[in-house]
Amino acid sequence: MWTNISAYKFFSMPDFEDLRNPLKEFCDSNGIFGTILLSPEGINIFLSAPRENIDLFVKHIREDVRFSDIWIKYSESNECAFRRMNVRLKKEIISMGDPSVKPHEFTGDSIEPKQFKRWLDEGKDITILDTRNDYEIRMGTFEGAVDFDIQTFRGFPDAVAQSEIPKDKPVVIFCTGGIRCEKASVVMLNQGFQEVYQINGGILNYFEETGGAHWNGECFVFDRRVGVKGDLSETDSEVCWACREPLTFEEVSSPDYIRGKCCPYCVEAKA
Repeated sequence: MWTNISAYKFFSMPDFEDLRNPLKEFCDSNGIFGTILLSPEGINIFLSAPRENIDLFVKHIREDVRFSDIWIKYSESNECAFRRMNVRLKKEIISMGDPSVKPHEFTGDSIEPKQFKRWLDEGKDITILDTRNDYEIRMGTFEGAVDFDIQTFRGFPDAVAQSEIPKDKPVVIFCTGGIRCEKASVVMLNQGFQEVYQINGGILNYFEETGGAHWNGECFVFDRRVGVKGDLSETDSEVCWACREPLTFEEVSSPDYIRGKCCPYCVEAKA
């Protein structure tokens, strides 16, 4: 059994480049696989290893006072979720292309998963907004969620500006682990939305806390598992080797899917 963790923290980190080699060496020497993103705006972590190795990493990273309060989200899988270990330097740990958006200085309020579920149970008059990309939403989303049909997160600010979502009505936004919503909420508040809430810990924390109530489908994850159910167990979904589109079990069963060559989303281009 492998333990997978994800974590992020927004804060000003001008010395981010100095962390690259030490973190890479620590992970390599302890059999840890995954990706760590470092940027001037903070850190984003996705790792997979046996639990004792993960515990070593968590202890190690929290010895740096800047990361002492970083919130770690855990999950389990039968296989390692990543093929290699990378520590990358980026301009942003989640790309939006607007340097004025600084979540460590200002961001929207959080709503706990169980509170959000109560709102859904009660039929509270709210707007539910999926901030993720089109291929992620295709795998699954909340019942009644607004879908902007964007291909990258950089399209989110314009999509909000062009939308007809009422600005005087509570809006709950969500993404896989919460990181995108930190920036999305800033954009929405700056555009005049009065109440913007982000699900604490994102979809994955909602699944852990509620079992996935009011969710249709599965949740796309950025590792070898591809998708997880409401109980956080791995699904049968795959990724097309040719075009990198995620594929549900039904799409894998399609005659247009030929492993390593094409899938229903790229078969015409291949032809």
